[in-house]
Parts: sequence; C-alpha cells; structure tokens
Amino acid sequence: MPDKSPVIIDLKFDAETVRRSLSGTFADREVINLADPETKGRDLTGIAYAVVWKPDADLFSRAPDLKVVFSGGAGVDSILSIPALPDIPIVRFVDHTLTTRMSEWVVLQCLTHLRQCFAYAEQQAARHWEELSQPQASDVTVGVMGLGVLGLDAVRKLQVIGFDVIGWSRTPKSIEGLETYDAAGLDAFLDRTDILVGLLPLTPETEGFYDAGLFSKLRQGGALGKPVFINAGRGRSQVEADIVSALQAGVLGGASLDVFEREPLGAESPLWSMKNVIVTPHAAASSDERALFRNVEAQIAGFERGESLPDLVDRQRGY
Repeated sequence: MPDKSPVIIDLKFDAETVRRSLSGTFADREVINLADPETKGRDLTGIAYAVVWKPDADLFSRAPDLKVVFSGGAGVDSILSIPALPDIPIVRFVDHTLTTRMSEWVVLQCLTHLRQCFAYAEQQAARHWEELSQPQASDVTVGVMGLGVLGLDAVRKLQVIGFDVIGWSRTPKSIEGLETYDAAGLDAFLDRTDILVGLLPLTPETEGFYDAGLFSKLRQGGALGKPVFINAGRGRSQVEADIVSALQAGVLGGASLDVFEREPLGAESPLWSMKNVIVTPHAAASSDERALFRNVEAQIAGFERGESLPDLVDRQRGY
C-alpha cells in the first residue's frame, strides 16, 4: 500500500459530474472511481477510505481493510442496510451547501402553498383574473419534524419569513427561540400544525411514519383551510397510498414531495398528475460533489493527524 491510502469513490450520482468534480481533488493520493470501467475487478484490499452513496453490495467484501466510510449525503440508510457492513466509522456529509439547498427547498414549498400558487397557475391557464384571499405567514404554523442540522436551518429561515414555527424530535430538545415537542407530545404537535415538514432520518421507528393516522391528527380549519404535507427527509418514512387517499378525501389540502418509497417514482403513480402536489426528483438538497470531496479531503487529513472524526453516525439510532 502507498504511504497515503487511495480513496474509493462509489457514488450513484451523475457519472460525468463526479468525474469533473474529482479533477484537482485528492491530489496527494490515488482515486479509484468504481464508475470507471477499468476499475472492474480491481484489487481493493489495503485501501482505507471510501466515499459512497448507495454503494455496491459487494464493496465491503472487495475492500476488507477500510478504516472510514464517508457518506455522499446526509442520509445513511443505504449504507446501514448492507448486511456485510463492517464495524468501522461512518461519517455523514454535513456541509453548508447541502444545508442551504434543503432550507431553500423547504421555504419555497411553504411559500408555494401559502401564496396559493396552484390556484393562480390554474387561473393563468384559464386566462382568468381574480385576486384570492391569502393568509399571512404569521397566521400559519409550520411544524418541522427532525431538528438536526438541516431541520434547524430550515426552522430559522422559516422564522425569518414570518411563519409561526414549532419543532418535533423523538427525544426532548431545548432550543432557544423554538417551541419543541417530543414523542410524548406528538398529538399536541400535530394538532397545532398547518404545514407539516418532514426532515426525519430513516430508522425502524420512522419507516412508514407519515401515514393516514398521522395525517388525520393535523389541524383542520386553520389559516390554509386544509393542512399540507412536505417531505424531503426519506421516502420510506411515508406511506404514499395514504398520502394519495388523504389528498383525495380532503384530509390534506396539498403536498410537496422530494422523496419516495421507490425511486424513481413510477410513471403510474397518481401523485404526478394531482393538481395540488409538487413532485421533485430527490433534488431538494443534492450534494455538491466538489464540496463533498473537499469535505472528505479535510476529514481524512485530520484523521491521519490523529484528530477525531466529526458527524459520526450512531448505528443504534440509525443516523
């Protein structure tokens, strides 16, 4: 093995974008990009680092000497679900670019539903001119589920816009300037919520969490009339059949979805054609590959100096 271990890249992102972003990075060590045909069958023993997103199932048997795995995104469920996963540190990608993109998407969706963009789009198509009555942001309570780095940044930016914001996490959290609820207060949290924002990680406790029972507990008759569901967390935390049913029955007045139980979202899904639904292709907080590689470079350098790794995944909690 060379003095500085190579880095394995196994990212199921756009292959050409990854190649361009690797240019000029990891200048002091070899990069083995598994998307390149010439790496097929390459001996990966003795290599200490891997940067992955939805990695190949056999990666860890091919690279048995890994010391650290770096996730290509904030979510790590595609890594933790691999049966042969070795007992080594896994590092989440936490970066201001990813955080900012997520907050932008959340704020955009909340404003879209607040300002009746669906209704105005229909009026535009019909060449119909009519000003609609609209509530102020301060009249609408946004309930953010998931109060990690992404959730807290979204909270602060929604507060700047003027929304009344409350937060929920499974365990109690005390956050200055934010009223928070925990598992014991879930029903009270939902009863106050006009726009529900899902930013929860995927764990055994959150799989199928957003279902008919939960939607039925959201506030009815608030400033928006019907509650809205926004999810940019993990797709398997929602029950899509229940979302469709709730929208059709008027339990939900609208939805914005960036993640889905199966991706890509199947062409047969009714969500594509529902007039009060926005579908985006898991793009709310797409990782900036150059920022990712800079982040990993810095963390490897620190690790080799004997420093501790930040943003480590707690396998018991699943994030």
